Amino acid sequence: MSPNQNRNLSDRLIRIIESDAKELTKSTVQKLQLSPQTESYHNLPYSELYNRCYEVYRDFGRWLWQKPNAIQAWYNELGEKRWEEGIPLAEVLWALVLTKDRLTEYLDACGLVDSAMELYQQQEFYRMVGHFFDRAICYTAVGYERRACEQGKSSADGRKLRLSRTLWPQPGLFRGVHHRHS
Repeated sequence: MSPNQNRNLSDRLIRIIESDAKELTKSTVQKLQLSPQTESYHNLPYSELYNRCYEVYRDFGRWLWQKPNAIQAWYNELGEKRWEEGIPLAEVLWALVLTKDRLTEYLDACGLVDSAMELYQQQEFYRMVGHFFDRAICYTAVGYERRACEQGKSSADGRKLRLSRTLWPQPGLFRGVHHRHS
């Protein structure tokens, strides 16, 4: 399979996301405002959720191929904003998971896959989408935690919010564990 073949299906999927951005955004915001995993989002202004989500869907191709620094800045800012709004980090991260899920559900419903090759290409596109949202989740968490530490505030249960150093392997953590390289 040539890179152009995979890129052509990716381009078609991106065009669908971008052209249907309004519909996709409405259904995503509805999901966020109804989900038990995102209770704090039920009280956020519809327009703010809509605008933030729409901006990502409307230019999804740009976001998908964007340099990591721009994605990092956008999602660090989102994490900081959600901390300032008092939304629990778990709900912020669930919102991103639900956004990704809604996107893939929408694309699945479009039924664009007609062959095994296109199924493979769609799975590869979903891998890229997953990679994008994985980074978005990490960058959002970093922004959220950084703002919490800057403010020196406590979490709801009275404990200081600490930076999650467990997100990254610590020196010597995997001592004695041997990895096979292919």
